[in-house]
Amino acid sequence: MAVNSPIPLAADLKPVKGIELGYAQAGIRKANRKDLLVMKLAPSATVAGVFTTNRFCAAPVQVCKAHLESPHMAVGPIRALVVNTGNANAGTGDAGLAAANATCAALAEYLGCEPSQVLPFSTGVILEQLPVDRLIAGLPAAIASLSEDNWFHAAEAIMTTDTQPKAASSSVVINGIPVTMTGISKGAGMIKPNMATMLGYLALDAKVSQTVLDHLVKKAADQSFNCITIDGDTSTNDSFMLIATGTSALEINELDTPEYQALADAVIALSQKLAHMIIRDGEGATKFMSIVVEEGRDVEECRKIAYSIAHSPLVKTAFFASDPNLGRILAAIGYAGVNDLEVGKLNLYLDDVWVAKNGGRNPDYREEDGQRVMKQSEITIRVKLARGMASTTVWTCDLSHDYVSINADYRS
Repeated sequence: MAVNSPIPLAADLKPVKGIELGYAQAGIRKANRKDLLVMKLAPSATVAGVFTTNRFCAAPVQVCKAHLESPHMAVGPIRALVVNTGNANAGTGDAGLAAANATCAALAEYLGCEPSQVLPFSTGVILEQLPVDRLIAGLPAAIASLSEDNWFHAAEAIMTTDTQPKAASSSVVINGIPVTMTGISKGAGMIKPNMATMLGYLALDAKVSQTVLDHLVKKAADQSFNCITIDGDTSTNDSFMLIATGTSALEINELDTPEYQALADAVIALSQKLAHMIIRDGEGATKFMSIVVEEGRDVEECRKIAYSIAHSPLVKTAFFASDPNLGRILAAIGYAGVNDLEVGKLNLYLDDVWVAKNGGRNPDYREEDGQRVMKQSEITIRVKLARGMASTTVWTCDLSHDYVSINADYRS
């Protein structure tokens, strides 16, 4: 059960005009499970994405990036996305690239568009060839089930070790025009930002220019999916896609406008909700932790310290055990790589409990107060550096016995 994250209700997920979703059981890795998703887009749609920075990026990531480049875009807009689970098609060499391209060609033939107008995505086991014949054989069933209200099934179709589907909707009124947006995400392990194994898709019905959407997807990722970590491992397949279907009356072509800011705020809020669902469903997670670093000289050093805390196995296991061994947090701050950090000015808080004052144990800190907070399922760690005005927040979870068990037996 994910930490304080109930399974979304299909009835609460709003259809977004201009995008249809279809799913199938293709037997990519296991029989009798949804493992193939097709998203068909209106011709008016614009699409933008951010992808993993892992140098071993998967074949579908390479194909997606190529299809989103301007020479391919001149052929026509992106018309479809196709996602398989069970196999990451990563570390598969030329055969993997051929499989990703064959997937695009097959779906393009069914939809009457060019292969370069299709974006492929994969998630699952690395270093195994994609059973592309099974994937292609599943496309007719996925296409036959295309519907605007299939968001819940779509979320199920991209799961791997996730314990539950991750999906959410929201709406906002801009200049009197309602805008609907719905998104899905997946991921529970191998999660570390720098576009983590993480997939996210968010669709909205406004008309947004390509330049604006390219800017917005990066901004949204930097404030959501790029602020989460479960285990510090950056996946080979990370992708976050933003789709503006262009079917509503709202049109945004400029960045420096109140309309863009209102849309950006709504997209970022929904992106953060989808990102939080990943952390709450982290493999074996029992606690959701917000790490807030304040009063830094710049965001970069704040992030260094936040991630150092979030990635520390000693910190994460202490939180799993509800053990207020909080010197582990100070140690993680100290080796974060901020070489001129003035530790004598640092203050550390655990929710409302002031733990460390001016670099040492707060004389008023009591162990029972720390343990009270540690027993909660949601905890905020706040670090004040007394160096400037910059701040950042990173979200993570604890590290439990189940994480080791799940990852020791991932391929079974």
